[in-house]
Amino acid sequence: SYLFYFSNAPARSLESRMASADFHALVTSTLAIAFAISALFGAVARHTHFCTMGAISDAVALGDWLRMRQWAMAVGVAMCGFAVLVAMGWVDPAQTLYASTSVLWLSALVGGALFGFGMVIASGCGSKNLIRLGGGSLKSLVVFVVMGLAAFATLKGITAVLRVLTVDAVQWPLQGQAFLPDALARWSGLPVHALPTLRLGTGLLLGGLLIAWAVAGGRRDARSLLGGTGIGALVVAAWWLSGHWAEVQEHPQTLEHMYAATYTGRIEALSFAAPLAHTLDWLLFFSDRNKVLTVGVVSVLGVIAGAAAHALYTREFRWQGFANTDDLAHHLTGAALMGVGGVTAMGCTIGQGLSAISTLHLASFPAVLAIIVGAVVALRYQNRRIERSVS
Repeated sequence: SYLFYFSNAPARSLESRMASADFHALVTSTLAIAFAISALFGAVARHTHFCTMGAISDAVALGDWLRMRQWAMAVGVAMCGFAVLVAMGWVDPAQTLYASTSVLWLSALVGGALFGFGMVIASGCGSKNLIRLGGGSLKSLVVFVVMGLAAFATLKGITAVLRVLTVDAVQWPLQGQAFLPDALARWSGLPVHALPTLRLGTGLLLGGLLIAWAVAGGRRDARSLLGGTGIGALVVAAWWLSGHWAEVQEHPQTLEHMYAATYTGRIEALSFAAPLAHTLDWLLFFSDRNKVLTVGVVSVLGVIAGAAAHALYTREFRWQGFANTDDLAHHLTGAALMGVGGVTAMGCTIGQGLSAISTLHLASFPAVLAIIVGAVVALRYQNRRIERSVS
């Protein structure tokens, strides 16, 4: 679709046309790099069994915290990396997708709980189902489609109206940006010039603590910890890509400052809730030149491609389907809950659990907590179902 991005633009000067060509080249390179980052994400996550739902399940059911430490390693690396990017002046937190001057805490809690419950019922979160789809799971294809439809409805449809009129109406307004360092600076009365140092220090401190816990705790597995490190580094790479590489000071047509190839025109990183809806939208309206490729869409496709490449290389590609109608019903329900919950909470286990929380946004902490609680409740529910079926 980007091939037709400037096809109807009015004639301009040679300098302006060159600027348009440069913008087109920037968009193309941004999309290509985003695809590569997400493909690596799919391959690394599949190879190291990175899965937030699996980490919670292992900890709750088996008392095994190995994959939870893997997730903590990923979050810690992402936090430290984002803090360094901000300190280097390569990413502006106020220009990220999550920047706001209020905290939608109820949306974070309700959306997170719905997503957490749904991901257990659907055998994994959005990213995990994309990875399984790359490995041949037709069950995950159904989850992808239903989750994408539910997410689209919560962005612009019937559940969007319900979301705006209920949970989104409950906000905690602030005097400035809703990031933890900014809030600490305001509450402590620190001068404005101290904020950059506070941002760097807070990110490195919290990220470093998570990394230390991941490395020091219990049973160690090099592949697991390296996988967490790789996933966190890929999130940082995504922040750098959209926040630095894709930054455009003046759009060749609108002359506005923006970030190329992102859906919102702001800085975005990896997330697999709303981008599933955007992917379906792009596929269904492909001939509409207004429906252009974005970083989110190519990230969805990249994860599938990376997981498929790994599955084929390791000869683990297997077609899989539903065991019975009960299995289908639970996956449909879980996918719908993830689509609604992911958009309501402004992210999934990757969007909120890695990307947003790496910015230290205040809404990310209750969102991640709610995802964990929702998942634990769903695991208890599944255990009771199994016990009743056996008895």
